[in-house]
Amino acid sequence: MRNDWITHRRPDGEVLGWMEPHDDGFVVIDLLGRPASETVDWLTAEETLDERGIGYLADLYELRLDNGSWLRVRIAEVSPSGIRVKKDDFGAVGAPQLFYDLAFPVDEGSLRPLA
Repeated sequence: MRNDWITHRRPDGEVLGWMEPHDDGFVVIDLLGRPASETVDWLTAEETLDERGIGYLADLYELRLDNGSWLRVRIAEVSPSGIRVKKDDFGAVGAPQLFYDLAFPVDEGSLRPLA
């Protein structure tokens, strides 16, 4: 997270993302540290984050492993300190918990939404 990013929160205090000053406006940054808009005005940036919410964090993703293969994962934790994903175990109670730590912001080439 850069020092000039402005945190945007829901009324309950939950962080939705950031607004990065750019030219005469702001670029919306999501919780994975990815740009989520072109340069927009302040109100549009806030509305974009409010509409986006945090629901996308519950979606399935694919993680590129060192061998080049893709692994189905879910996001377990997100913060500017790092992102933690876990192998999707399809809800199996006794399945081993396999976690992978990623840098923030996430590298688009290493984590992508499951197609």
